[in-house]
Amino acid sequence: MENHDHTNTQIRNGLSRAFLAGIILNALFVVVEIIAGLSVSSLALLTDAGHNLGDVASLALAFLAYRLAKIHSTETYSYGFQKSTILVALLNAVILLIAIGGIGVEAVRRLLNPHPMEGLPIALVAAAGIVINTATALFFYRERKKDLNIKGAYLHMMADAGVSLGVVIAGLLIIITHFYWLDSLISFAVIIVIFISTWSLLRDTVRLSLDGTPRNINPERIRKAVLETPGVNNIHHIHIWAISTTKNAMTAHLVIDDPASAEEIKNKVKILLKEQNIHHCTLETESGSNEQCEEC
Repeated sequence: MENHDHTNTQIRNGLSRAFLAGIILNALFVVVEIIAGLSVSSLALLTDAGHNLGDVASLALAFLAYRLAKIHSTETYSYGFQKSTILVALLNAVILLIAIGGIGVEAVRRLLNPHPMEGLPIALVAAAGIVINTATALFFYRERKKDLNIKGAYLHMMADAGVSLGVVIAGLLIIITHFYWLDSLISFAVIIVIFISTWSLLRDTVRLSLDGTPRNINPERIRKAVLETPGVNNIHHIHIWAISTTKNAMTAHLVIDDPASAEEIKNKVKILLKEQNIHHCTLETESGSNEQCEEC
């Protein structure tokens, strides 16, 4: 148990450092982009600087939610602030969609009215963006499948690395061909990539925000597993929802033969449910004669 707690502490400390490092790196890069954009009169770099400033805000929000989730519960907030991780993951998905909408509008405007620009400074600064965004994304790589909030930060940074790569390609092609409309063409390709990666995040966070069953939970599989527990005749009124992006809860009614063994049966079922990624459950027991109970 001590090793498990020690491992969790190491993970929490590692993620805290990852968020702080990501915020600092991206904030410094925003400053570099603004300076470079103003010095070469590059609207592309200035626009990307604004986009990356939004990334800094998103990382800060994700870090805030991550820290809030660690606050103990109170009488008013019986689950603490763990739900904030879901809300911030949803906000991150919305911010990403708004960002690609803004990029799309700007890409159309530039496609209709391309103007000369210096390709080399754009490519060099964007190349630095690839390194910074990829490095930041890798901070969250190991934990991305365990927490939607972490997944949101990871996808956000990888999407930005893709944007930077697109800008590098556009900058190099502009140097070679002087086809300034290529900047818009690359932007459209990046938009498609970001939209595909963001849609699943948006879908999952909307589901969790509405207390839907988490996508990695199969209620029918849980039902069958519980029915295999000795002493359980039936299970109904099953409700499964997410407390946070990493913890799930469940309530259900168990129909049992022997009311005297209710506590023993419930303890066995709770151990089983923990293996099914259910971290908090409330079980009500009924005798076989009360199988068709009314749900409160």
